[in-house]
Amino acid sequence: MEESGKLNLKRIEIPSEAIIENPKMHVNAEQSFTLINCDKSMPERPNQYSCINPSKMGKKTIPKKLCGYLYKLGMKSPLKVWKCRFFTYDEKKGQLLYYRIATDVCPLGSIDLSTAIFDCKVEMEEGTFEIKTPSRVFILKAVNSHTMMYWLQQLQRRRWELCRNESGLYTDIEASSDFQEHVEEEYGPGEEDGFLPPVKTPTEVVGLKVPFLPAPQDSTSVQNISLKHPWTELQNTVRTLCSSKITTGVNRNAFNYNETEPVLQEKSERENLTLESIIKPVQKLSPFLARRVRKQNGCASSSQDGIITETVSTDKAINPQQQVQALNEELKSQKELVKLLHKALESAHKEKRVCKDYMNASQEKDRLELVRHKVRQIEDMRQRLEVHEQQKKDLEQSIIFKDSHIVELKEHVQLLMEKNSAKQQVILKQTEKLLSLSQNETDVSYHFTTDTLRQQCKKIDGLMDDIAAYRTQNQFLNSEIHQVTNLWRNAAEKEKSLLRKCSYLEARNCQIESKYLILLRKLQDALPNLDAEYCEIIKNLIEGALQSDGAEHLGMQYDPVSEYDDYGFMVIPQYEAEHLKLLAKIQALEIRSNKLLTHDIVDKPLRTRWNSIGELSHSTELKNLVRCGIPAEHRKRMWKWICSGRLHINSSHYANLLQKCEHSQHPATQQIELDLHRTLNNNKHFSCPSSEFIQRLRRVLLAFSWQNPTIGYCQGLNRLAAVALLVLEEEESAFWCLVDIVENIMPAEYYSSNLLGSQVDQRVFKDFFSEKLPRLTAHFQQHKIDLSLITFNWFLVIFIDSLVSDILLRVWDAFLYEGTKVMFRYALAIFKYNKEEILKLTDESDIYQYLTFLPKTICDGRKLMNIAFNEMNPFPSKLLRNRRAAHMEKFKSELAELEQMKKEYVKQKEELGSKDLDMAVSEDEEDI
Repeated sequence: MEESGKLNLKRIEIPSEAIIENPKMHVNAEQSFTLINCDKSMPERPNQYSCINPSKMGKKTIPKKLCGYLYKLGMKSPLKVWKCRFFTYDEKKGQLLYYRIATDVCPLGSIDLSTAIFDCKVEMEEGTFEIKTPSRVFILKAVNSHTMMYWLQQLQRRRWELCRNESGLYTDIEASSDFQEHVEEEYGPGEEDGFLPPVKTPTEVVGLKVPFLPAPQDSTSVQNISLKHPWTELQNTVRTLCSSKITTGVNRNAFNYNETEPVLQEKSERENLTLESIIKPVQKLSPFLARRVRKQNGCASSSQDGIITETVSTDKAINPQQQVQALNEELKSQKELVKLLHKALESAHKEKRVCKDYMNASQEKDRLELVRHKVRQIEDMRQRLEVHEQQKKDLEQSIIFKDSHIVELKEHVQLLMEKNSAKQQVILKQTEKLLSLSQNETDVSYHFTTDTLRQQCKKIDGLMDDIAAYRTQNQFLNSEIHQVTNLWRNAAEKEKSLLRKCSYLEARNCQIESKYLILLRKLQDALPNLDAEYCEIIKNLIEGALQSDGAEHLGMQYDPVSEYDDYGFMVIPQYEAEHLKLLAKIQALEIRSNKLLTHDIVDKPLRTRWNSIGELSHSTELKNLVRCGIPAEHRKRMWKWICSGRLHINSSHYANLLQKCEHSQHPATQQIELDLHRTLNNNKHFSCPSSEFIQRLRRVLLAFSWQNPTIGYCQGLNRLAAVALLVLEEEESAFWCLVDIVENIMPAEYYSSNLLGSQVDQRVFKDFFSEKLPRLTAHFQQHKIDLSLITFNWFLVIFIDSLVSDILLRVWDAFLYEGTKVMFRYALAIFKYNKEEILKLTDESDIYQYLTFLPKTICDGRKLMNIAFNEMNPFPSKLLRNRRAAHMEKFKSELAELEQMKKEYVKQKEELGSKDLDMAVSEDEEDI
């Protein structure tokens, strides 16, 4: 950087509000600190140093203009020649524009830095570097290597700032202080990476002065004219001629700057600075710093008009490094003083507390105890002082010993150096003898040896230069890789934010389409009351809505909707009735919308918590996680662990049961065969008769029929086993899961021939229903609705074929972990989920029809879970057991009464039958 001899100032005003008041340091609140930056090596630049507003400390300072002449290699021209071009960086567009000369207005082309990669190769000419964009490679050349490295660093900085501004991931405060920002702005971004040392600005070829300097001769030559852009060249030439005629003496260039007058005005202002205006702020900063500055630089008297010329200002300029050093020393001393004062204050506070305790003591005995405690402390401190003194003596002796050892080592080193010098002298003498002998032998060999040595030295010098060049290239490429990696990370963050936004928009789109389909469904119900013309239009709209595929939407293109979920259930169930088809599609859209909205907020944190679980053990945290739903990748392991905790599994038991099935036929085999093909028709694994899952299901049900002869087989067990097969995948695991559900989780006689346990649960559920949902209870009683007609099948098959697959599996997760009370919670939650809609219905048939499809209309599993486990509290297991026992006893007594009535009826029937028979015989005898 060239010596300008100017006095450059940087003044930072710190308001009184920013000063933290310290009770140990009395500072005038009206004082403001002023920092003088007097660096002779810094060139003049307009508006380079300005007052900084403290309220805007977080904002980034405006970077300097990057412009200058570079040589550009014409790649597409017939003759690949270097052409001189004036390059300037456009901050708004983020592009590097290039012109033929600085006075041109229209650029010949531009280079987009947002996707550019920079490279410099040692094999190329000095100062040559490349800018690679996705569409083109630009080869540029600077006047020297120093200028090339400055351009590369500055272009890296601009690219980084551009990408950060586009992604919005940068912080408000870019550096620790304004001085650090100025250093980064002056020297480039290399020091941030730590790979490439900062390169100072070559002011003679880069900066705002360059447009006002005479253009290089190469740029004005005829061969430098661009043949690719003749119209641009013509425009620039005409505008240059017109501007030279209209505004003579004023430079207009690609920046549209009129820099001559501001530069001269600023120059005159800097020359009019007085010595008082320099030293006075220094005194405000610190008397210690002012004294040091006066001691180093002296005080010179001002001239006649108070103007300091360039020579005087150069001699009296204050070195900023000296200022920084003085400030650091003063800051260090002030910190030490503050530490000492804090220690003194702490000891004073301790003494004050002791005195206060002594004065507040109510009895003399307490005061005497305080005095004794103080004496003990003094004695303890005296003992520690003796120990420290003893340690001090030991350290002094150790220091003396080490000093003597150091003296001995120095003497030994001196002897070795004398011995080494003697050996070197002997070697020199022997070398002189050898050289004299060789010189006497032949002069030709001497000349040959000399030439060889010179060639070797030149070769070594060349290799050293190559090493330095490769080292510089390696440092720059490391810096480029580091910065490109950071840009890639920022781009990845931006991509994630865009994907989140896309998910939100897709969810919003699903919600809008769902509302549209709901409107069509309502219009479909009102078709009998509409005109024929409107009916036809509505039918066409419904047909188009049903035929449209969700993947056609923009949001669904990057994540298309699959026809089946992870377990093979159909996302959109197929119904024959038109209004049910609309309902199925509305349901699928709402489910997808809920998944998209909760994926990042709920699902990802839960998945992270599940991934962090190591060894499984029963706990409140695990119970809460299970209630929220087990992720698909953990569900198989969790179900196996839950079921195995309640069973004593024999590894060969299932195989023995299968062998028994092969040798003998169970009475329930025929009913099992009938139910196999009616199992989970909306699942692709059970829709085909020849599916492997059908064969597995047959074996599991037959094995269970032999496992539990009291039950054998009951309708509904096929669905339980099918769900277990879909999740656990293995036959044996599904078999043990079915055994665990029937024999351990469900009450006794739940799947017996008279379904005694199931009927008891319906009575228990009615009790809970009247307590938790009194308004719905009164509504159903008014319209004579029997809940058991709806809920009996829910409990028997644990909501299979009622809830959508995603919510169904969450219910099963909690059911397997907590037991049957989960069924009651979710059954109550289903009614409360759409309570207001049910209360609007006043016709008995409409209520039954709505309740039949009520679970199918539920799409928000999180909301249903919240109702079940929060709004239904309290729900103690003890209360459930007591009510089951009471209703079981009552139900059995009723069954006993029915059985007694049946027996009496049969007996009466038999007696009446015998009397009729006797009367008939007597009549026959009379006839005879």
